[in-house]
Amino acid sequence: MNREQMIAKVKAEMPERRWLHTEGVMETAVVLANRFGVDPARAELAAILHDVAKYWPTDRMADMIRDKGLPAELLAYDKELWHAPVGAWVAEHEYGVADPEVLGAIRYHTSGRRGMTKLEKVVCLADYMEPGREFPGVDRIRELSLRSLDEALLAGFDSTMSFLIEKGKRIFPLTLEARNSLLENNR
Repeated sequence: MNREQMIAKVKAEMPERRWLHTEGVMETAVVLANRFGVDPARAELAAILHDVAKYWPTDRMADMIRDKGLPAELLAYDKELWHAPVGAWVAEHEYGVADPEVLGAIRYHTSGRRGMTKLEKVVCLADYMEPGREFPGVDRIRELSLRSLDEALLAGFDSTMSFLIEKGKRIFPLTLEARNSLLENNR
């Protein structure tokens, strides 16, 4: 499947406003990749597919988590996390993506993880700060991204965790581990 076919297929999986977000993530991922020494083509590929399963019914995603051997612990956390590992499975099995780092960037774009690769960081950060995103602190994240991938991503995780705490929601362990890993690596 070529790039244009992939884009058309992914675009059909989501409402127009989410496709606009995906385009913003694609553009931002390429900029960040060039800034921080990551292959921009791989960053763009992960960005194209990062939300491929975002608008699937939750029961369909839950079934895939159970049936495809994805981490069952996801089911105990916010449904907003589910589309990332499901999307990585779809990218591999339905779109033919074989690059494990691209699949990792899709899989961890919502949660992060300890020891993230630069590509995973780029796609995760692009998802936080693409031009269409508007939330308290996003401008600070964008400013930090001009000089430090890790500092900007840390600010993104801090924002997510503060939001979840404010809403009385559980924090997925990988997100906490990702944040702690960034702190440990930047001492």
